[in-house]
Amino acid sequence: MSGSRPPGNVTPIEDYAVLGDTRTAALVSRGGSVDWLCLPRFDSHACFAALLGTRENGRWLLGPIDPDVRTTRRYLDDSFVLETTHETATGVVRVIDLMPLGDGRADLLRRIEGVRGTVRIRHEWIVRFGYGLMRPWVSRHTEEREAGIDEVITAVAGPDMLVLRGARLPRAEDGRHVDEFDVAAGETYTFATTWFRSHETVPAPLKVMDRIVGTIDHTHRWAARSDYDGPHAAAVTRSLLVLRLLSHDVTGGIVAAPTTSLPEDFGGERNWDYRFCWLRDAALTLEALLGCGYLEETDLWRQWLLRAVAGDPEDIQIMYCVDGARDLPERELPHLPGYADSRPVRIGNGAVGQRQTDVLGEVMIALEHARQRGLTESDDSWKLQRALVENLAEHWQEADNGLWEIRGPVRQFTHSRVMVWAAFDRAIQAVEEHGLEGPVDKWRDLRDQVRAEVLEKGWNEERQTFVQHYDTTEVDASLLTLSAVGFLAGDDPRMLGTIRAVEQDLMPHGLVLRYRTESGVDGLEGGEHPFLACSFWLVIAYAKAGLLAEASALMDRLVGLVNDVGLLSEEYDPVERRMVGNFPQAFSHLTLVGAALALAEATGKARHAPH
Repeated sequence: MSGSRPPGNVTPIEDYAVLGDTRTAALVSRGGSVDWLCLPRFDSHACFAALLGTRENGRWLLGPIDPDVRTTRRYLDDSFVLETTHETATGVVRVIDLMPLGDGRADLLRRIEGVRGTVRIRHEWIVRFGYGLMRPWVSRHTEEREAGIDEVITAVAGPDMLVLRGARLPRAEDGRHVDEFDVAAGETYTFATTWFRSHETVPAPLKVMDRIVGTIDHTHRWAARSDYDGPHAAAVTRSLLVLRLLSHDVTGGIVAAPTTSLPEDFGGERNWDYRFCWLRDAALTLEALLGCGYLEETDLWRQWLLRAVAGDPEDIQIMYCVDGARDLPERELPHLPGYADSRPVRIGNGAVGQRQTDVLGEVMIALEHARQRGLTESDDSWKLQRALVENLAEHWQEADNGLWEIRGPVRQFTHSRVMVWAAFDRAIQAVEEHGLEGPVDKWRDLRDQVRAEVLEKGWNEERQTFVQHYDTTEVDASLLTLSAVGFLAGDDPRMLGTIRAVEQDLMPHGLVLRYRTESGVDGLEGGEHPFLACSFWLVIAYAKAGLLAEASALMDRLVGLVNDVGLLSEEYDPVERRMVGNFPQAFSHLTLVGAALALAEATGKARHAPH
């Protein structure tokens, strides 16, 4: 791996906070710059894309000019309403940023208030549709309101239009809108950007305080539904909220992250678009939510699943668009220089066409968990699951790309085979424990056959560990999940041997790599940093093995890596002590929840209260 920090003029990933309305999300820096926003959906084109380029690719800045400003920030009351306090030599201002929930609109609201003294503020509104490529046609007018007269700027390009409202708006300057003004104690300025289709009527102005209060209350009530009250409760709550934020409230699709092409290797090619719905990631998200008492979300996602994979089981994909659409070809955006010069910038994801045999195992585990928690199985849902399991019975022996979406040769990955076992195992449970119909004798035979194969070909007797695939002695962090899915007991000697091999091979700085990229298995140049989900998997493996001191120590360290507002990226660089990869990452947050649940169960510290 490169181990190098990005250039000094690039905002560190951990300096961003996320705003969202459960349909899309924005990243805003500590300095007050909204550098990423796709509208109206997570997988739509970005209109602010400075995250992967420069201010010329679009951003919305509202922050102090003083370079020596001292900034603190927090989310208000278990919400994604962000309060940022800027203190300069001349005064203090407070900024409230949010994307209002519950009204079916696409708004980004920013309110700045003078607290003490006077602070000079820079305001830039630079809209570039098409991922920072297209300058819109901009016009300006005024509109009357009960409280006075607001200025309005509209920006349009093709089907997209943005309107910016406020009492003092920036002026046009060479294709940008910029302004500087003073905010004194007691003064308040409010700005709102709204997206709508260019052929539609301009939406009415927001009722600002109603939307702030309503959004905080909406999210707070959702968070209060959690029945988890074990170790690291605050981090678990924030992680659950992140998972909710990344779940589309209408379609039920759950995206892996709201960003694309934040690199796994600064300056390298490992840059991927995560703004889609992986069946695996979504199923694991449901596992985390179910573990904390959320059942309604599982039903919504199950409806999304039925629509997305409807048709011939042969045509199932590993990922889909937010609305269940299948067409997401990978292409590059050469006009964007990339975060920290990491090229190419990609949209779409070429892994959509891969075979990843583990996926159905994760889906079946989540749906079995839902049945155990009381979700009634619909006829259509079980028919779909049965059809998919039957299709797996015909193809499970085929090599695949594995859960890490290897772009090298397909392999017989041990983790994939274990998840095949899990798919058959949960299908058998559905018949035996829930009275559903299926060829259970056939599934039992296949389950036993898969298990025997894994124990024979996936185990290396000399190293006393399971291996990444059948033709190697390398290990893979995914092997840590074997006890979590029930393939082996946590204290089985083979599981303990695998844990030791992972510690030896994949923990150069005390955090867990996915695998050794030096082996060449993934067919890519460069390296990467420790993958946070893998370190949380090790916490779970430790807990299930009874290694509670190790589990607690690693969990404490991992929770300590969240940024100042409780968010995690995909990877972490322990040498430079900075976040790496797409952000915030559902996989990191869902495994944090899973690790907390496992640790609470192992230590007997969990207290589950009824709803």
